[in-house]
Amino acid sequence: MNTLIVFSIIHQARRLVSLVLSAAVLAGCAGVKVTAVSNNDYLALRRGDVLTTGNLSASAVAALQVVGSDEKGCLADLPACRQALDGTRGLGDEQRLSSLAELWLKEAQDGSKVMAAETRIDAYLESARYAYAYLFLTRRTPSQRALEDRQTQVRDYYNFSVQQALTEVFERYRGHPPSPEDTRGNFRLKPGRWTISGHMTDVRLADDRLLPKELIPAASLSFGGLRNQYRRDGLGAELVAVTAKRVVNKSSDELSWSETPFPAITAVARFPGETLEQVLSTYQVEVIGYDPYRQDSVEMAGMQAPLAANFTSGYGLWLARSGFARQSLLTLVGRGEVLEKPHVYLLQPFDPDRRVVVMLHGLASSPEAWINVANEVLGDEGLRRNYQIWQVYYPTNLPLAVNNKAIRQAIEQTLANFDPEGTAKASHEMVLVGHSMGGVLSRLMLSSSGDQMWDAMLSSYEIKGARLKKAKASLGPYLYFEPLPQVSRAIFAAAPHRGTPFAENRVSRWAAGLVKMPVSMLTRFKEVTQLLVDPNSAAPVALVRPLNSIDNLSNQDPFVKAAAELPISPRVHYHSIIGNYTPDLDVLLSSDGVVPYASSHLVDADSELVVPSWHSVQETPQAIIEIRRVLHEHLDGLAAPKVAEMRAP
Repeated sequence: MNTLIVFSIIHQARRLVSLVLSAAVLAGCAGVKVTAVSNNDYLALRRGDVLTTGNLSASAVAALQVVGSDEKGCLADLPACRQALDGTRGLGDEQRLSSLAELWLKEAQDGSKVMAAETRIDAYLESARYAYAYLFLTRRTPSQRALEDRQTQVRDYYNFSVQQALTEVFERYRGHPPSPEDTRGNFRLKPGRWTISGHMTDVRLADDRLLPKELIPAASLSFGGLRNQYRRDGLGAELVAVTAKRVVNKSSDELSWSETPFPAITAVARFPGETLEQVLSTYQVEVIGYDPYRQDSVEMAGMQAPLAANFTSGYGLWLARSGFARQSLLTLVGRGEVLEKPHVYLLQPFDPDRRVVVMLHGLASSPEAWINVANEVLGDEGLRRNYQIWQVYYPTNLPLAVNNKAIRQAIEQTLANFDPEGTAKASHEMVLVGHSMGGVLSRLMLSSSGDQMWDAMLSSYEIKGARLKKAKASLGPYLYFEPLPQVSRAIFAAAPHRGTPFAENRVSRWAAGLVKMPVSMLTRFKEVTQLLVDPNSAAPVALVRPLNSIDNLSNQDPFVKAAAELPISPRVHYHSIIGNYTPDLDVLLSSDGVVPYASSHLVDADSELVVPSWHSVQETPQAIIEIRRVLHEHLDGLAAPKVAEMRAP
């Protein structure tokens, strides 16, 4: 009996071992294991590729496995790997072409330090060619793949490869363009086995230059001080063309304006051929540069594709290289290369079909006062399509009357240059935006002086006979003026329309003593002083501080007092943005720390926004939103039927 029990136990043990071995064998045959993917790795696995991680994408690795390879083996012999992919029938066109675009890009990137420039350019163009073929010459159209990660990756291969190829070609030919006799800016060159032809005739560079001095990828630029960088997704290499090393114009420059020396350009590359086979067999490529402000789509292989754009980089580069802040302070105290007259800076090449927004900074300031304001306006798609921004840089050491006349002239001269007939949309329904002293100047440019300014001046001086006649001839152009007819809306930010007592405190009086004016202006004012003051009598009290820009902002200044009473043109809509740095006080008694609410407030303004802020209220998010709102309102008003047109005859 015991023996039978032993044999039974042994038999059962053998069966158990057999089952365990069978399970092990079956498990080995299955060979599939499951592991959980962390949330952090999700996007890396789905979208990681040569541009984001430096490694091949999951799609490219899958294609390699179809032809019996892997990433390590492929990268060890890229030519053989590409040949295997190109010749296989086991892959569809989309997977094959996208993988080849990625492999060529990988080769160009990995060889950036050891490859000859010509070889590297060839590799980038090969990547762009295969990406182009994937996007436009496969069975499915781009719109049918619109939500696919792989199409986004391949579009980026195209954009990046075109960007790198163009900038490297530009560096090779910098300073000695291949066709200097070609006045249209066309070019044709052969840096390697590829022949590159194209033109930039769709982009107008400043000073009518055919070629820029630098060509900078917009993606390579990052800016401190700008809250946002605005761009548009699409096809093409986003570039900044640098046409001049100098940003701030000399006082001796004859012109009162200049277009941006850093225009945005988007370049696309087209490969000739109507079929996939024709495109893949060519070594010709056509490159065309576009102004992304004026064009938002481009035809590629018979299809319309959205044109990529970067709207911030050119503006940011302009500010970063300007030196505005330093020069504006030196100008105030009469040192360095002193700014003697206003200059109008166009932030993009002049566009006759866009309304103009003119921005005027304040005392001891510069266009840097509008860093985020301008960028946020350009970042609004609706505003960008309808407006262009001009920023006036003017010497804030000069009296208001002088700058009022000079800025008017600069704006009118700029319009006359670009639109001599005055028929373009840009010459009508302009908007003025002024901060602080710039707000006061904006109001002056929208006001009718009548005899008020002249009478106010006469009340302080006893001028008769020949001196009176000479004084009127000399001072009349500064004291008699009418509203700028091109402007129909204005935004005043922290504007001391009635002056400010801040200009009378001890620190301001000390600062006023440092303000210096150009020698040419001092000579002119000396002549004016001789006309105002009777040499046979003592100088009136009003002449003690007559020619100082800080004094001009005092609530005791005769000019400011008279200007505050001038009527604003009835055809102009105007809005106020006011800072409140004294929240514990009633709003009527409040101040932005520099300008009292009572001085900024205008009874008949279309709107008024009070923002918790110091004097630099224009840069606050609330103020920027308000400026954008007003600009949209302006467009809506222009689009709506006029009241007069709706009335019965």
